[in-house]
Amino acid sequence: MKKADLITLLAVAAVICGFAFIPGAWEWFNTTTAKHGLLMSFFKFAILGTFGEMLALRIREGLYIKKGFGLLPKMLVWGVLGVVIASAMTIFKTGTLALLDGGFHFNGKAAECFKADLSWGKVGVALCISVLMNTLFAPVFMTFHKITDIHIAETGGSLVGFFCHPLKIRETLSKKINWDIQYGFVFAKTIPFFWYPAHTITFLLPPTLQVLFAALLGVALGVILSIKK
Repeated sequence: MKKADLITLLAVAAVICGFAFIPGAWEWFNTTTAKHGLLMSFFKFAILGTFGEMLALRIREGLYIKKGFGLLPKMLVWGVLGVVIASAMTIFKTGTLALLDGGFHFNGKAAECFKADLSWGKVGVALCISVLMNTLFAPVFMTFHKITDIHIAETGGSLVGFFCHPLKIRETLSKKINWDIQYGFVFAKTIPFFWYPAHTITFLLPPTLQVLFAALLGVALGVILSIKK
């Protein structure tokens, strides 16, 4: 085990122990999440999303960070995307319940079932939310994230370079994204086989834990993609 691995394990253990044993830490987390949901989403994804990419790099190349990795730009992008994801979760949860109860004439039973205790009906509603969100929103989100990754790499991982050079969206979409991988694996395989079931579980959790779990899923997917590579 390398020194960096030991430091990483100790840091993760310290955070877990902090929430487990420091009086009031978990209550503070839940209260702050309830009051400042989008701000907390920014920090959750900024930390956990970037950590997932660092783990992926460790698996692929044996180190957590390297020249040009772009720690600060990645944290910024993940933070902003975290706010977008949290907003999308609220929008699709509310919209799917309205669709089921209105367009499919469940007469309020979908919303009622979703608020009740765990049941197969609640799982079915959560699955509907997950499928709609990941089918309509996830491909756009994933593609934009890929564009920012390429931009960070091309500007040397510098925060100044990230802002001083424009995003070449059209050029990146047409010439720099490997669509065989982006569509053939990321869209066609991770969305139905990973994100559909994973976000079904997410929407079954208490509201204060949903965004945190979604951020943790990003860490897990980073590891899965690294193993795939």
